[in-house]
Amino acid sequence: MPVSTHSQRPVALVTGASRGIGRAVATDLAATHHVVLVGRTEDALAELAAQLDDASVLVLDVADGESVDAAELPVRLDVLVHCAGTSGGPDVIDTTREQWRSAFELNVFGVADLTARLLPALREAKGTVVLMNSGAGLFSTAGGSIYSATKFALRTFGDCLREEERENGVRVVSVHPGFVDTDMGRSGIGGDGHPERMIAPETIAAAVRTAVDAPHEAQFETISVRPTLSPKG
Repeated sequence: MPVSTHSQRPVALVTGASRGIGRAVATDLAATHHVVLVGRTEDALAELAAQLDDASVLVLDVADGESVDAAELPVRLDVLVHCAGTSGGPDVIDTTREQWRSAFELNVFGVADLTARLLPALREAKGTVVLMNSGAGLFSTAGGSIYSATKFALRTFGDCLREEERENGVRVVSVHPGFVDTDMGRSGIGGDGHPERMIAPETIAAAVRTAVDAPHEAQFETISVRPTLSPKG
């Protein structure tokens, strides 16, 4: 479904919008933007769109180049938020080449490709790109080789993109959440059932909102949001 040409609001495209942080970000931005909800599951996206005042659905798989090729991307765009991603993976000794490739396709290659396709519209609007990274993009731990490698790569991509687009007026923000109370976050710490020791997705959405609403003379280049209580406490 293409972006409505009747909407006078600024346009925000959010990947991974059907659940977790992506859903929270899309819901928050919908208060002021026409939101393009991107994901692989049309029913889930349509269910969310029905709850929002001004939203459209774009079904595509960010990790699949042919899916992106076939998509009708918006020609007007003010905000791009990348929330689609995958986590987890075995220790290095048990990791296959295909597992490395699959994680990088979604967490890095798909992000870079979709961003490049949307840069002309973002330049026209002097827009903002938000990369949903992770604490794993700032430091590594045992058992996190695949995920951390993709997130470190995503951080470097964001740093390079920011410098390339600085004179074009496009802002690039990397958001690094700690453990978030989502399906992915709970599985990441073994599902120990302590949401009070995790961050609510709406809190991460508030951080994104702060970056998006900042006066254009400035940008929040890196935002790290950590739980107040230790997940292992």
